[in-house]
Amino acid sequence: MTEKPSQPVTPDDDAFVRAFETGQIANQQFHHRDHLRLAWVQIHRLGPAEAATWITHRIQHFAAHHGSADRYNDTMTRFWVRAVHLAIQFHTGLPFDALLNAEPHLLDKTLPFRHWSREALTSPAAKANWLEPDLRPMPAA
Repeated sequence: MTEKPSQPVTPDDDAFVRAFETGQIANQQFHHRDHLRLAWVQIHRLGPAEAATWITHRIQHFAAHHGSADRYNDTMTRFWVRAVHLAIQFHTGLPFDALLNAEPHLLDKTLPFRHWSREALTSPAAKANWLEPDLRPMPAA
């Protein structure tokens, strides 16, 4: 009998997502690491494509709710989902903190700028929809 791999998402992760969804997390308390954790949980729950859709809609809503709708960037959000998904593929089954220890570059908020120029990534087109990198292609997942 083949044993099913353990699910690394914990009840604490579930509570974190619920707190995000219900607006219990203030804008000032939602940092880069929290974005990564949200992606990590939802990729495990939904798979990468559905997670990307779920996260983009929820982050847009979160930004609008906190008066920062103009700061939402679709390309940036989708980049981080892809980056987290790629890391998960390399380290299947790792809990979130262990994944960050294995892939510390995920904590580098300048990572997207290895693939996009600042002009491209901050453009209205990148904010509205996925924009393909103008400097270096994304690794295949």
